[in-house]
Amino acid sequence: MFQSFDVIAEPAQGTSRVADLRQALAEAGLDGYLVPRADEHQGEYVAAASERLSWLTGFTGSAGMALILRTRALLFVDGRYTLQAPEQTDPSTFTIESLIDNPPKAWMAANLHKGARIGFDPWLHTIGEVGALRKAAAGCGAELVPVEANLVDGIWKDRPAAPLEPARIQPLDYAGERALDKLARLATAISAGGADCTVLTDPSSLAWAFNIRGRDVPHTPLPLGFALIQAEGRPLLFIDKRKLDRETEAYLTQLADLHPPATLDDEITSLARSGARIGLDPSLAAEQLRLLVDKAGGKTVDLTDPARLPRAIKNAAELQGARAAHRRDGAAMARFLCWLDAQPAGSLDEITVARKLEACRTQTGNDMQMPLRDISFDTISGAGPNGAIVHYRVNAKTNRVLGRNELYLIDSGAQYEDGTTDITRTVVIGESTGEMRDRSTRVLKGMIALSRLRFPPGTRGMDIDPFARHALWQAGLDYAHGTGHGVGSYLAVHEGPQRIARTGAQRLEAGMILSNEPGYYKTGSYGIRHENLIVVEPPSPIDGGEIDMHGFETLTLVPFDRRLIDTALLDAGERAWLDAYHARVRHEIAPLVDGEVRAWLERATEPLTAPRVLSDAQRTL
Repeated sequence: MFQSFDVIAEPAQGTSRVADLRQALAEAGLDGYLVPRADEHQGEYVAAASERLSWLTGFTGSAGMALILRTRALLFVDGRYTLQAPEQTDPSTFTIESLIDNPPKAWMAANLHKGARIGFDPWLHTIGEVGALRKAAAGCGAELVPVEANLVDGIWKDRPAAPLEPARIQPLDYAGERALDKLARLATAISAGGADCTVLTDPSSLAWAFNIRGRDVPHTPLPLGFALIQAEGRPLLFIDKRKLDRETEAYLTQLADLHPPATLDDEITSLARSGARIGLDPSLAAEQLRLLVDKAGGKTVDLTDPARLPRAIKNAAELQGARAAHRRDGAAMARFLCWLDAQPAGSLDEITVARKLEACRTQTGNDMQMPLRDISFDTISGAGPNGAIVHYRVNAKTNRVLGRNELYLIDSGAQYEDGTTDITRTVVIGESTGEMRDRSTRVLKGMIALSRLRFPPGTRGMDIDPFARHALWQAGLDYAHGTGHGVGSYLAVHEGPQRIARTGAQRLEAGMILSNEPGYYKTGSYGIRHENLIVVEPPSPIDGGEIDMHGFETLTLVPFDRRLIDTALLDAGERAWLDAYHARVRHEIAPLVDGEVRAWLERATEPLTAPRVLSDAQRTL
């Protein structure tokens, strides 16, 4: 198994650990301390040694920040975790605040007293983040204080060791471009950005640029390290050589000078003293790097990570790999859903089902000679009310039976060497209610709206996000998360800069892979999410039109539960899209399965029946 269902944190742990941290605050002369869910690379995916927020609070979500004061403790989370955070933390210790509506900088500006000193680890906060926090603190006469030794580490006596998992070369057949050529492109971009060098702090950028993969963080094939890319001269790669076998070390030595990670500070300091203009991405680079340059009297240049956009725009080999990975994953999902349909209601629990899905992926990958390397995130396996917790992570304590006449939401993904997948399907166990069908169909309408969309060059994710919400809005409904995130190529399942959300300011470019996942969540009852991965197509003409328009190609090949589709809510174009999608699923997946699975697939992809007569309320859609 690539995932564990053990209980890894308890609400009660926060009380004594916060007390220990407060003692450390007093000894350091501080009034508060910030504890983000981050590591030195500012990534969403962190090793066990960097799970400081979870260790301190009990909250296991992938985003959040705690502010521990002398007499108060706050935990800031976003809309995905508004249900999860209160369940995982001690309410007598922590107050839950919104990371979006009242983030730490806003709370600090409104609540800190004059003279308050708030400590932080400059390795764990970005330059931009610290700038905003420092401004907020200064506005009320408080001070943000960098602390050299992390205070949580000082009280975490059994903290795990840093990871030393092996790195490996990503074959050119899947990468599609030589690392030497990628590095040359980066050097050109650095020069054009007015810098002499830059630090690649994002492990995804490092993995992409050097065509390597690793296993230093859960479910994401990343080797942790840094790279210093120069406009002129050889790159410097800071990676622990214990992660490299002879072949990988020889390969990397051809591309860069290898250095221990601990020497990064000295190299940055030396470059700063030499007068080099050092490019740092304010949204990704740690404040510690800026402090090093400033202390040495050097000059920093605001420079967006030059690998970020090229990494997001997949080349032909990466897109070919993504299509192959999704066909393989579609076959695994067909086997899984066929099995799930055949089980009696009440006979399964969330953990059993998640294990079965992983087994289906493992078997299918082996059968098709492309082994499952990992899952792409911990499976979200939510029955009934657990499905309403957007990023629910089942464990032995929360494990729930899939009850009769309930909805079951399963959001999962796979890491294959040729591509990364992410898919959500919601199915009914037994009979569905009219409300369930209504909500599910409105979510499906939003997905279809994006799938069918044509849009001009220059369109941003924020421009198209409302299309996915329209059918829900018309019924006074919505969901508290973005509609789509970028996806890497055998890399991170959550990849920037592209996203479909109210905050998605990045232009959508041909070759970008995104998720398309509107949802609806009824607290205490059920959750619904439908998710496919889509890729932005190059602009092409429309008959009679004047502007070539982008569109989306759908990568995911898995049927939707017909029992949750109210055909009366779908218009003719939506029904035609769904019938065509199911026909394509049947055409591409049926040759990969046989027996009862193929029979199930044939039934699941039959054309929809004619719609019922619409009510006046439904006609408003």
